[in-house]
Amino acid sequence: MPDTETVFDDLVTVAWTDGRLRILDQTLLPAEERYVDLTSVDEVVEAIRRLRVRGAPAIGGAGAYGMVIALDEARPATAAEARKVLADAAERIGTARPTAVNLSWAVERVSAAAAVGSSAAEVRARALAEADAIVAEDRAACDAIGRHGADELVDRHRLLTHCNAGRLATLGIGTALGVVYAKAAAGHPVEVYAPETRPLLQGARLTAWELRRFGVPVSVLPDSAAAMLLASGRVDAVVVGADRIAANGDVANKIGTFGHAVAAARAGVPFYVAAPLSTFDPDTPDGDRIEIEQRDATEIRRCGDRPTTPPDVDVWNPAFDVTPHELVTGLITEVGVLRGDYSLAIARLFERSTTREGEAP
Repeated sequence: MPDTETVFDDLVTVAWTDGRLRILDQTLLPAEERYVDLTSVDEVVEAIRRLRVRGAPAIGGAGAYGMVIALDEARPATAAEARKVLADAAERIGTARPTAVNLSWAVERVSAAAAVGSSAAEVRARALAEADAIVAEDRAACDAIGRHGADELVDRHRLLTHCNAGRLATLGIGTALGVVYAKAAAGHPVEVYAPETRPLLQGARLTAWELRRFGVPVSVLPDSAAAMLLASGRVDAVVVGADRIAANGDVANKIGTFGHAVAAARAGVPFYVAAPLSTFDPDTPDGDRIEIEQRDATEIRRCGDRPTTPPDVDVWNPAFDVTPHELVTGLITEVGVLRGDYSLAIARLFERSTTREGEAP
């Protein structure tokens, strides 16, 4: 099994290249691998909203570099003007998708770090340095999550995941799929079941594409077949990513995750969530307070160029759901696996983190 750096060294998800933001357009996968350069705030916001770049850590990185693009686009003459550009860009970029906390966290972090610059040039330099730091930290976090997850699941080889929480969704090797890659790199037998993840098929299009690229056995199944698969005894554990984790451990993730958690509990299969500290939101007390993004009805009404519903039918299309913390066996983070009383564990973790300069969030 090849190491992840060998396989992914030519795969760009989010990168700063020659003064512009380069992303892999994930709306075209798996049919076409096309890279797109973004040079304006409008293009960054459009790419995030249209899911050209997606996944909580990845859109956080894109948003961070988007702040640098805002400064390059506006060309402020003074530090005061540059701070105004940052404030306006943070509002525009940070609200492009509301559920994933990494996005607002990243743009606010860049804005705060850059604002202390004494000139427009220093503000810009600080913004880019902070964006680079966010990318480096997420890569390290993904590696650590993979190691902790591989240790936790050392005897569990058949894993069900949901949506895509891998290389395409992060700035490193992934969170949920980072665990898979770490297990494979360590020589553990591992195979993955990937529900399609309707309506945009991130599991079928993206997770299957990634895992095939890495050489991990993967089977795609309809979302509605996951409960039956879990009940059959053919799944050893469920491992998913997250877009926001509340202070009590409730988890917002791609729509369909809650159903898998319920089915896993019924089948006696452990259910894990893998996420970096930047995805935790200690200021949101529970899942009821998480804003759930509602997507356009056309995602349901059409599949490609073909209509799938009558044109006048009502549509409810939430992008995410919330899995209650009591259904979560463990939260796999870069500092280890949290379990038990999540409210206490998360409070202690962030009390410790806030005393260390530069730690997330």
